[in-house]
Amino acid sequence: MKKYFLSIAFALAVAGTSLAQRTPQASTSAGVMQTVGVTDFTVTYSRPSAKGRTIFGDSTTKAIVPNGQLWRTGANMATTLEASTEFMFGGTRVPAGKYALFTMPGSGEWTVILNKNWNQGGTAAYKQAEDVARLKTYPTSSSFNETFLITFTNVTDSSAKLNLSWGSLTVPVQLELATTQMTMAGLDKAVAEKPEDPNTLMNAANYMMAIGKDLDKALALTDKAIGLQQNFRNVWLKAQILNKMGKTAEALPLAQKALAMGKTSNEGAFSFMGPQIESGIKAMQAKVPAAAATAASAAGTATAKGKKKK
Repeated sequence: MKKYFLSIAFALAVAGTSLAQRTPQASTSAGVMQTVGVTDFTVTYSRPSAKGRTIFGDSTTKAIVPNGQLWRTGANMATTLEASTEFMFGGTRVPAGKYALFTMPGSGEWTVILNKNWNQGGTAAYKQAEDVARLKTYPTSSSFNETFLITFTNVTDSSAKLNLSWGSLTVPVQLELATTQMTMAGLDKAVAEKPEDPNTLMNAANYMMAIGKDLDKALALTDKAIGLQQNFRNVWLKAQILNKMGKTAEALPLAQKALAMGKTSNEGAFSFMGPQIESGIKAMQAKVPAAAATAASAAGTATAKGKKKK
């Protein structure tokens, strides 16, 4: 009986060791995530290495990836691209979701494909009917990459380049997003759900001020936030909106008020906002004399015209 239990224990130990043991893979797994505006892109792929072989070429070169043939864009399972919102892929609007990323290399032009069947091993299960988008692009020369690499570059709040790099080639794929429209829609929804929340109102107004859109609406939201709960932050926000609207003479006293309120507020945010407000006041003070001179000149012109009519 004792030998029996010892045998069972040994078998379990061997099984546990086997399950826990990892071995190196020829093409290692990798992933990259990039936020673009309000959208999260995630790419999951495997990274094959050149190992002295020809990477891309025609049938005579014995290339790893022959021209004109569908490629999983990596190794092992098909590479996947996942987006948290809809986006534009080569002029095609693609819904939020997860997709297989296939490519078809060429001696010049490449075809890059998004396919809705993302859980594919290789290309055997690929069906063109399941494509959601295709684009044509041209590779550029790059420094040599021994191992296949996917990166994001040229990131703005509404676009980015997805780069497929191996050997001395990089294949760029342009991604575009309607970030402003999506953000505005999200803010409108938030305000509709919490119309009496000062922070929600200020968040919406601050974004509009930052991008210079719907400033009248931003001012109305800020005024409502001030009415609900006045503090140096929303008074300063109102000053910035007025200044952006060209009403610097009205903005300046509000900015000065915000600075005075902040100094007595004991809010931690004032430690970094205080210098911003002081800098903003100086900029407004420099603009006010010019604005006053312009107004005086306009008034003088109007008076002169009135006298001529008489």
